[in-house]
Amino acid sequence: MDITSLHAAQKYAAFRPATEPASIQGGAGEAFQTLARDFAATLKEGEEVAKAAMTGKADPHALVQALAQTELAVEAAVTVRDRVVEAYQEILRMPV
Repeated sequence: MDITSLHAAQKYAAFRPATEPASIQGGAGEAFQTLARDFAATLKEGEEVAKAAMTGKADPHALVQALAQTELAVEAAVTVRDRVVEAYQEILRMPV
């Protein structure tokens, strides 16, 4: 199976909107929407710095810093997800 870089880039661009948050109205919904936008922006910034570093337009220090910020954002998202799953499981255990 031959995957060219152009084909991979096209597929990546096609699935990129899947990471964008859906619009939600309400107090908690807006807060989660803001968090999701910040998360997506952090990932996008890290991606842009990585691309710039690969083409020689960014220094390695900026790349390491962007990757550290991205790693921190992903770890925070995973922690929030784990807490939501725990809360959901606790609700399921409650007697009705």
